[in-house]
Amino acid sequence: MLSFFYERRVKQLLVILSDALLITASLMIAYSLRFGTLNLTDYARQILLTLPLVIVVRLFLFYTNGLYRGMWRFVSVRDLIVLIKSTSLGTLFIVGSLFLFQRLEEYPRSIFIIDWFIAIVLVGGSRFAYRLYREGWFRQEHETVNTSKNILIVGAGRAGELILREILGNYRLSYTPVGFVDDDRRKRNLTIHGFRVFGNTRDIPSIVKEHNVEEVFLAIPSAPAKSKRRIVMLCKSAHVKFKTLPAVGDILDGTVKVSALREFQIEDLLGREPAKLDTAAIKDYLLNKTIMITGAGGSIGSELCRQVAKYSPKRIVLYERSEFNLYQIQMNLMELFPNVDVHAIIGDVLNHRRTENTLKKFKPQVVFHAAAYKHVPLMELNAEEALQNNAYGTWVMASLSHAYGVRKFVMVSTDKAVRPTNIMGASKRISELICQGFGRDGKTKFVTVRFGNVLNSVGSVIPLFKRQIAKGGPVTVTHPEIYRYFMTIPESVQLIMQAGAMGKGGEIFILDMGEPVKIVDLARDMITLSGLEPDKDIKIEFTGLRPGEKLFEELLTAGEEIKSTLHEKIKVAGNAEVDWNEMLKKIESLLDSIKDGFSDNLVEKIREIVPEFQPENGGPGINAQTLQDFCYKVSRSTDEISMENIVHID
Repeated sequence: MLSFFYERRVKQLLVILSDALLITASLMIAYSLRFGTLNLTDYARQILLTLPLVIVVRLFLFYTNGLYRGMWRFVSVRDLIVLIKSTSLGTLFIVGSLFLFQRLEEYPRSIFIIDWFIAIVLVGGSRFAYRLYREGWFRQEHETVNTSKNILIVGAGRAGELILREILGNYRLSYTPVGFVDDDRRKRNLTIHGFRVFGNTRDIPSIVKEHNVEEVFLAIPSAPAKSKRRIVMLCKSAHVKFKTLPAVGDILDGTVKVSALREFQIEDLLGREPAKLDTAAIKDYLLNKTIMITGAGGSIGSELCRQVAKYSPKRIVLYERSEFNLYQIQMNLMELFPNVDVHAIIGDVLNHRRTENTLKKFKPQVVFHAAAYKHVPLMELNAEEALQNNAYGTWVMASLSHAYGVRKFVMVSTDKAVRPTNIMGASKRISELICQGFGRDGKTKFVTVRFGNVLNSVGSVIPLFKRQIAKGGPVTVTHPEIYRYFMTIPESVQLIMQAGAMGKGGEIFILDMGEPVKIVDLARDMITLSGLEPDKDIKIEFTGLRPGEKLFEELLTAGEEIKSTLHEKIKVAGNAEVDWNEMLKKIESLLDSIKDGFSDNLVEKIREIVPEFQPENGGPGINAQTLQDFCYKVSRSTDEISMENIVHID
């Protein structure tokens, strides 16, 4: 460390010495130009009296204005402006001092103007010359021609210019730019740092062939998904590799670098814009608070932990029944946020005693309830567990949170709760009603956030497609006309926290999922991004809808009206009139009835609570008989699941 600072100090002194010599040369050149001679003997006394003042003043102003803190390799127009200001101020001070003490007698006034100009040229020129050297402008072309790759940059905007600048400034990258393409007609045939904008993106194949391009860099982070998909197809037709910058929201440090370029991912073709957050509002209800997150080791729960930790909570209580998942997120948080107090609790939301003891011990102000079973076909085969874990687990968490004074309870729901055709969706709809029922007195603010599928979550279609492609296919899609909404895990979690900040209690917030995606198109895009051709290299097979599966998902249930909020990506469902006392009694009766297994009239009981539940739609679904056939009897301790242990709402 000491050697580093010593080396840095030596370099700084060398720069100051270099500037002193250039300042001296500037004054000498000014006199030579003014008097038209290199013989300055007659002016030696005047120069010797003036030079120390000029050197001291200019170096002092250069230092105080930060010219010795920057790196010459990255010198910019901003540095030139600082240099001009410093030199101008120095000239005024020098002239003022000489006038005050010598009345400028025998000093030609033009000397100071010439010296001002020459000083800027010499000092500024030395810095820009060094930058040009580092960027390889003085290297012979043959030095890299045999090792570098010809690249074409898509996007002649700010990001493209920064990518080009870094390539020119770092010859070790072994890239040779050939030019740009951009769909903005106004940029056609213009140049950026001497490199031409050839045409629009439709010209990619011909430019690749003409200039022997080996890679294409897409430098338009905000390009819509449709445009990205078209560019990918053009690159595929031209048999050229392609890379892209991540979305603007993923470039955390605000800079654009070649190192940020990566292979196209399926997320790039879905066109999700980064969420804009009211970070002040989120911070207000998370800062210095105790936050409890159920299902902390799951896809949504673990990302919630990471996102919440950014807002400096007092502590985070991780509540998770999977030992391995809990260990993973605990280690991850300790590595990323060493200053956050993390408590890893192995616990099950179905275990009333364990859950109550945890709430009593840590007294969280905010609870994020993300624990749930989500896989539709599996829950059709394990319907009792779906109701137990999702509905009963929410009852336990909601009632205990209400009893122990949790200020805000945020439940993660799903679009499958809308007009459900499967037991998973029905269980989540019941969970929504539980939260609304418990939150009606305002003691604890219960907020529900409803959204669709998230990319790359455990059990989702994308990891399945990746495995199938890696094995050589086939890729299996249930139906050629099946659609789903998708968003990334980080975006969904950010909006969950934002909705939590906005919630006043009792709302069901609905996240804007964008345009629905046709699953067969998603499969084809993933095959293409893998460098293969759909239906030729990898076959796509249709297997038929699975139990409880819909062709498309909805976000509003019967009686709900969608309303806008202050956030463009968050809507709120208008609540239908409900007798909450009666509703909670029905839910309690349903949950109590499944303690000893399913009854023949279970579907009817569910429909009393969720009238829109239609298990026969969207696939084989379930009925009372299949529930009995597929589900097993509850084996948990009656102490843990007894409804008498739950706080009642009358």
